[in-house]
Amino acid sequence: MTSPGGLPISETPPVTTPREAAREAAEHELSKPMYHENDPSLLDRAVRRLLDWVDDLFSAAAGATPGGTLGVVVIVLLIVLAVALLWWRLGTPSKVPAGAGALLGERVRSAADYRTEADAHAAAGRWTEAVQARMRALVRSLEERTLLDPRPGRTADEAAAEAAVTLPGHAADLRTAARVFDDVTYGGRVGDQAMYARLRDLDTAVERTRPALTGITGATS
Repeated sequence: MTSPGGLPISETPPVTTPREAAREAAEHELSKPMYHENDPSLLDRAVRRLLDWVDDLFSAAAGATPGGTLGVVVIVLLIVLAVALLWWRLGTPSKVPAGAGALLGERVRSAADYRTEADAHAAAGRWTEAVQARMRALVRSLEERTLLDPRPGRTADEAAAEAAVTLPGHAADLRTAARVFDDVTYGGRVGDQAMYARLRDLDTAVERTRPALTGITGATS
């Protein structure tokens, strides 16, 4: 049988495939590794997306900033300069140990032990460690004299405030000692010989001072 144009007409009807089945077949075929040998890796795609995002961000900032791209560069440089100034002013951030702020550790040591440690550090010129040990000796001595209740976790400021109640004549020096301890322990300040000498003298003076009696009213005639 021929068509009106003289072309033969197939006697067999054309093969048709349902649309969904055809799509699944195509996806299955395209999923074969041979079609993806030159595809970028997952990392490459992630990096490319990141770079595109940064490029879009700077483009948007350039469009919204007076001066365009030059304005963005100036702002970035100002931010970097500000961070550098803060870094120079505050110093390198140091890792603060767990439980930072506590004056005495969990392990109980005597005031004499702390004083021995302080003197050893001082003899070696390790003034920061000497200051720390001497402040701990002072507070531990107050606990041994029952002028302070032994309490783990007490800070230097708390110890100074509590000790000032029974040692009012040394209140100001105790507050100063607590501030020095905090500065060298948590503030990144370096101890020196003068700091240690003041703490050593305060420790000696406090040890020789009789506490003021509190809660007792004077006798009346």
